[in-house]
Amino acid sequence: MIVELRQYTLRPGTRDRFVDLFDTCFVESQEELGMSVLGQLRDLDDPDRYVWLRAFPDMEVRRRALEAFYLAPAPAWRDHGPEAVAMMIDSDDVLLLRPAAGWEPPATTSRSPVGTTEAPAAEVVVTVWPGTVKLAGSHLVTAHEVNDFPALPVRDEEVTVAIGPHPPVDAVPLQVLRLQPTPRSALRWSGRVR
Repeated sequence: MIVELRQYTLRPGTRDRFVDLFDTCFVESQEELGMSVLGQLRDLDDPDRYVWLRAFPDMEVRRRALEAFYLAPAPAWRDHGPEAVAMMIDSDDVLLLRPAAGWEPPATTSRSPVGTTEAPAAEVVVTVWPGTVKLAGSHLVTAHEVNDFPALPVRDEEVTVAIGPHPPVDAVPLQVLRLQPTPRSALRWSGRVR
C-alpha cells in the first residue's frame, strides 16, 4: 500500500468552501478510479490548512489512477478542479508513505452521505518525525519509490508518521497536526495530543 499525506495551504477564508467542494465532488470520483480517500481534515491550529490522506494498492495503480483523474480528466476534476485550484496557495506539501511492519490502518467509520454538513466531534492527531524512528505501534515510513506522476510533487525526505496518540519517543517531532474530520471523512479517531 502507498499512502499520501497531503497538506494544502488555502487562500484565507476559503477553507469551508474547499471542504464542501472536496466532500461533495472529489471523494467518490477518486475512489471510482481505484484510489482510497482515507480522511479529509481541517487543521485545528491553522485556519488555512487542509489535510487529507489518500491510499493506493501500489505505485502502478497510483500512476494510472492519477492520470485518469487529472489528465483524462475525470468529469469531477474537469468541472470543479479549476475552482479548487483557485483556492490553493500551495498543494505540494506531500509525503509519500508506506506502512511499516505491523501496520494497522486507523479506525474509520462509514462515510456520511453527500450533503452532510455537521462535522463530527472528533480529533485526529498526525505526528511526523524526521528520519526513521522506532515506534511500538502502527505507523508509516517514507516510501522509497520514484514519483512517477511528477505533476503532483512529493517531499524528498525520510520521515516516520503515526496517526493517533503518539507514543513517547526520544526524537522530537517535526510536526504534530491536530485535525478535525470534515463532515464526510471516514477517518474519525478521537483523542488528544499528549
